[in-house]
Amino acid sequence: MKSTTEYLTFNLPARMDFVNITRTVEEIVRKSGVQEGLCLVNAMHITASVFINDDESGLHEDYKRWLEHLAPFDPSPERYHHNRTGEDNADAHQKRQIMGREVVVAVTKGKLDFGPWEQIFYGEFDGRRAKRVLVKVIGE
Repeated sequence: MKSTTEYLTFNLPARMDFVNITRTVEEIVRKSGVQEGLCLVNAMHITASVFINDDESGLHEDYKRWLEHLAPFDPSPERYHHNRTGEDNADAHQKRQIMGREVVVAVTKGKLDFGPWEQIFYGEFDGRRAKRVLVKVIGE
């Protein structure tokens, strides 16, 4: 069995943003030499996410509005108990919980085996500092 591990680093200036990382993950799969297996992609920070969806700007705007409605940014300690610890990012933790920590994609014939329109995204909910994403490819 083969195994490849790489780390991607993101330092986005926006508090909330989405980055399509599909091409980067595809290149890691290609370099791994795995023909049949699995590719795990996971955010290694509790205020960031990795998810699969369509790469359509209107959808991304809808996600941002929806997430902000569900867990609005509010640095005050009145809304979120977490912010009473001196943090200001309780909303980012909740947004990550909704959008998820990781994705697993099958590798078939050396390529990510996606459904129509599927792409992999890094989701940032508390930007302005470096965060890592793990990409692990395993298989034959």
